[in-house]
Amino acid sequence: MRRFSQRSSLVTLSEINITPLLDLAFVLLIIFVITTPLLEQSLELKLPKGGRPDRPMNERDVRTVEISPRGYYVFDGKPMTVAQIEKALVNDARANPNLVLRIRADRSSPLDPFVQVADMCANHGIKISIRTDPRGSKR
Repeated sequence: MRRFSQRSSLVTLSEINITPLLDLAFVLLIIFVITTPLLEQSLELKLPKGGRPDRPMNERDVRTVEISPRGYYVFDGKPMTVAQIEKALVNDARANPNLVLRIRADRSSPLDPFVQVADMCANHGIKISIRTDPRGSKR
């Protein structure tokens, strides 16, 4: 009859198989790599042609409003009305005087929603940056 020592049973308990943990880590990494670019733009827009490439800006000073072809507004990834955007921008402009609003409007969207946002920024002294596809881009 074979005797089991207490020492050999402790040795087997101290070994941990990390293969499933590595598999989980790689799956999570792949999921994050795939989903991160999808989170950067909330609307699929065809920007008008023209303009120059962007100058570098501090991302803390920038807010983005997107205008869909149907005239819907998305402010920093959240659907909002012009009044809601104005309230949020005025609060942000008080806290940060260097605030710049990026306006991304689809080239087929009506002009009225763009003018409403630009006029609202002019009334509150907020600088705007109109987003376009730079000349020579392959879109």
